[in-house]
Amino acid sequence: MTSTMDHVNGSERSGPWPSLEPDFDPVALAQAEAIRTRAEAEAEARRLAAEAEAEAVRIKAAAEAEKQALANKRAALQLQRFEAEQKAKIAEAERKAAAEARETQRERLAAEAAELAEAEADEQRQKSASSWRAAAIGFAVVCGVVALPVQMSAFYREDARYLLAAPLVLEGAAWVVLRGAAAAVDDRRPHWHYRLIAWLLAFVAAGVNLWHGLTAFDTATAVGTAIASLAGPGIWDLHEHGRIRSRDGKPTLRQRWAQQWAERKQAKQEAALAKERAAAAQADAEAEAAKAAQLAADREANFEKVWKHALKLAAALGETTVTEAIWKRAHNDIEGTDPGEWVDIIRGRNAAKRRLTAARSEAPGERPVKVNSAQVASQMPPTRSKRVYKPPTRAGVRRKNDTPKYVAAANRQASIAARKSTEAKADERTI
Repeated sequence: MTSTMDHVNGSERSGPWPSLEPDFDPVALAQAEAIRTRAEAEAEARRLAAEAEAEAVRIKAAAEAEKQALANKRAALQLQRFEAEQKAKIAEAERKAAAEARETQRERLAAEAAELAEAEADEQRQKSASSWRAAAIGFAVVCGVVALPVQMSAFYREDARYLLAAPLVLEGAAWVVLRGAAAAVDDRRPHWHYRLIAWLLAFVAAGVNLWHGLTAFDTATAVGTAIASLAGPGIWDLHEHGRIRSRDGKPTLRQRWAQQWAERKQAKQEAALAKERAAAAQADAEAEAAKAAQLAADREANFEKVWKHALKLAAALGETTVTEAIWKRAHNDIEGTDPGEWVDIIRGRNAAKRRLTAARSEAPGERPVKVNSAQVASQMPPTRSKRVYKPPTRAGVRRKNDTPKYVAAANRQASIAARKSTEAKADERTI
């Protein structure tokens, strides 16, 4: 039986006792366990990856949703802002339209009121003119009625009663001439001679009334009738004078006085302003002359040679003074440069620049710079004299051992630098 079991299990045993070895392969079990563990790990990794992906999708979706919500909110706010702006613009436009309508209405009412006032003023002026005309005519008629009887008494003769028509002719002639003056005014023709003749006739009638009243009646009658002979034509001529002024637009006496006063005041102001300008111009001219004299004195004191040469140039060129062009030319002739520079200044500037360069080269980390004259011959000893140039004893040619050799440290540093440069170039080519 034992043999049979051994044969069945596929293993050979010796002896009567059963074998104590396990009936499975540990390597296979380990491999299976490893496969199972790897499968579980891969499954767990896939699960975690799926969960992470799902979480990422969820987070992304949440972020997108939040972003979309914010965008929708922003769009809603922009829409509200746009609607508010449009409403504000509409309200502003309506307000402006209402204001313009009110302003137009106000202007229209003001224009209507002005037109109404102008019409009322014209009507009032016409009424005043008509009233003034009627009053002047009525007064003239009354004056004629008062003055005519005394004149008729003066011309009355028993043997020549026809002379009673003379006062009518005298008074009528004056009024006819005044009507001629009115016609000349309407036609815009000269009217002064009509008015002069009317006044002469009125004075003749007044003289007749005054003479006959004193001889035939009392003084009061004579004076009253004489005044009546003058007052009637005078009042009418005053009416015509006002009409002429209104037609021609001539200023009144007060307006003419005010205009003359304003013109005289403006003339005084202009004269005072012209006087001030003349005084200022004279002061400026004196200041310029003093400045020019001081400048000439300074130039003569500081640049005697140039000044003398400038005076000669001015005399030669026909100038009475040293102009800027002459001074520039004289300075260039004597000093060789334009005004403001000369040899000493140029030398001093160059020396200062050399000293500045040397001072800057002495800063920490900077290589000192020797600022002196250029070498006469390279690698050659200097000459004895600094003022007089002497040629070198040997030609300026490089020869062996004409300069000291570098120290060992300098050689090592140079080789290190060369090696690093070569390596850097090799790395660049490799890249």
